[in-house]
Amino acid sequence: MHGTSKEKSPARAQKPRWLNKKVNLGDCDNVKRLLSGLRLHTVCREASCPNIGECFARKEATFLILGNICTRACKFCGVAKGSPLAPDADEPERVAEAVARLGLSHAVITSVTRDDLPDGGSGIFARTVRAIRERSKDTAIEVLIPDFQSNKDSLETVVRAKPDIIGHNLETVSALYPFVRQGAKYASSLELLRTIKEFGTLIYTKSGLMLGLGETEAEVLDVLSDLGRVACDFLSIGQYLSPGESHYPVKEYISPQQFEYYKHKALACGLRHVESGPYVRSSYMASEYLQKREREGLS
Repeated sequence: MHGTSKEKSPARAQKPRWLNKKVNLGDCDNVKRLLSGLRLHTVCREASCPNIGECFARKEATFLILGNICTRACKFCGVAKGSPLAPDADEPERVAEAVARLGLSHAVITSVTRDDLPDGGSGIFARTVRAIRERSKDTAIEVLIPDFQSNKDSLETVVRAKPDIIGHNLETVSALYPFVRQGAKYASSLELLRTIKEFGTLIYTKSGLMLGLGETEAEVLDVLSDLGRVACDFLSIGQYLSPGESHYPVKEYISPQQFEYYKHKALACGLRHVESGPYVRSSYMASEYLQKREREGLS
């Protein structure tokens, strides 16, 4: 049973035996050289993701556009915070070049949050999607976007580029937003997912949750219900692992059985595909969400 989100003690839980995954770098050195040559960032490396070797082997990668410095200071995130540089106008073409050279079957494009930009960076997102489409017509494109400060014009800019999936992570339960996700609002993030459907497109929506921040089981079930209510299609649920001592501490390690329980509950709420487990991340097994729909012959 989860603890309560009302308890904010700095105590850190002890890591259990099921969190002993070894990072297999595989061909990461070759990928690192290619990305370095193209002056590109990936979340895989910036966030020290434990799934990096596995994803590269599956020909999947998550590109971090609009720089690697975020304008927000979320307590769970390991990405650098501060004042970012101006957007790089050539970045969309370089991402498209990397996708083509790596032969990616599924490319995920995400970014730091750019509250300093009038459009929140939505124009660069759209240009990146179009650039990939021109070079790699068979590559599935997923974008994981910030909230654009609830600017519907910015959201529509991304929608019009027609990626296959638009993701926006709720990250945690509503009660923890003031402690974990400062600058964001739970209701606004939920509304963003609903609005994508309102535009009347066939684009799938996706969200992600981290567990182990002090949320209760009832609070998680409320989030799953909320996602079903806004017709969200896909969901990732994973274990929060603190990036460092200065970040929000892990309050609890969730058992694999509890992750499976939440998966079934999410599907019962209407989610179409759910990846749920200790090492699941937003982009982990990214191609599986679409491939499952194709196998089942569902739209």
